[in-house]
Amino acid sequence: MSIFMRFFHYFFHRFGHQPGNPAGAAALDFSKPAPVILPRRVLPFAALLALTLAGAPVGAQNKTGPILVVGDSLSAEYGLRRGTGWVPLLEKQLANENKDVRVVNASISGDTTSGGRSRLAPLLAQHQPRTVVIELGGNDALRGLPLDMTEKNLLAMTQAAKKAGARVLLLGMQVPPNYGGAYSATFTGLFTRVAKAENVPLVPFFLKGVADVDDAAAMFQADRIHPNEKAQALMLANVWPELKKLIQ
Repeated sequence: MSIFMRFFHYFFHRFGHQPGNPAGAAALDFSKPAPVILPRRVLPFAALLALTLAGAPVGAQNKTGPILVVGDSLSAEYGLRRGTGWVPLLEKQLANENKDVRVVNASISGDTTSGGRSRLAPLLAQHQPRTVVIELGGNDALRGLPLDMTEKNLLAMTQAAKKAGARVLLLGMQVPPNYGGAYSATFTGLFTRVAKAENVPLVPFFLKGVADVDDAAAMFQADRIHPNEKAQALMLANVWPELKKLIQ
């Protein structure tokens, strides 16, 4: 018999007696099942003890935590005036719609999926988010990192966030045509595979309407890598429809 069940047998025999019977008068017999009906005065303690010993349900949905954004320079306001990036615009959007939800921006310029994966556990423990937005992968491609590693990292991050009770939104990326058709297709497809494997929503292309338009140069800073202030509202417009569903 497990320690858990032995303790409960002792608890019920010791404290579950009826009025008039001396407490602990009966000898302990672990071969007999514990009483099915508990005295009212021991129910609260028994329930608390069961939760303590058995553990709380894994992955219980957090409903009061913030939105946690884990991204790279696209979300970290690289080269922009503070308060003009898509994440600060998201905070304004939430306020305009009277949604009492905080936003924690844990994005770091230059970060990769490996960096995000290594940072995620303490972020989840600290903030206990209701929703995690993962915007990573672009720097993996720019550095020519193995795409199977990128996919594994995103998969691990998604699983960790879900296990911590958060809903997850993936922001997909694309690479320029000069990377080659096969590489581009593999890179684009990995976001879809992770989203389908973990049944989480996906924004197929975070920079839709920014990097795929005829006058794309007008949407980027001088380095032609980072979107400018004008593009931030469009980036939020790509994210908001899916994100809004997760915070209803």
